Amino acid sequence: QVQLVESGGGLVQAGGSLRLSCAASGGTFSNYRIGWFRRAPGSDRESVAIISQSGGTQDYADSVKGRFTIYRDNAKNTVYLQMNILKPEDTAVYYCAAALYGYSFNFWGQGTQVTVSS
Repeated sequence: QVQLVESGGGLVQAGGSLRLSCAASGGTFSNYRIGWFRRAPGSDRESVAIISQSGGTQDYADSVKGRFTIYRDNAKNTVYLQMNILKPEDTAVYYCAAALYGYSFNFWGQGTQVTVSS
């Protein structure tokens, strides 16, 4: 089974940037679709961005389109989320998750906090 560890969160001012990393170990990384999700205080978890096994297809939530970019380096077993033009409403705990083809996101990291100050 794959294990995931997120890093790169922190405190940033509105308009700033952060890059999150999701490092995987165990399993065959290139077999997994990877998603970034977030949960803000008092809110449900939402999908932010998802990338296909090869990296050729990405899907984004409308709220982050044009600001966030998801990409992966299968040689390094890592997926990244580049977040630009951050807004206070992007404040949340960000999680990465993995899914094998045809399955739901069953493998989750521990999360990393992103706080955007106004």
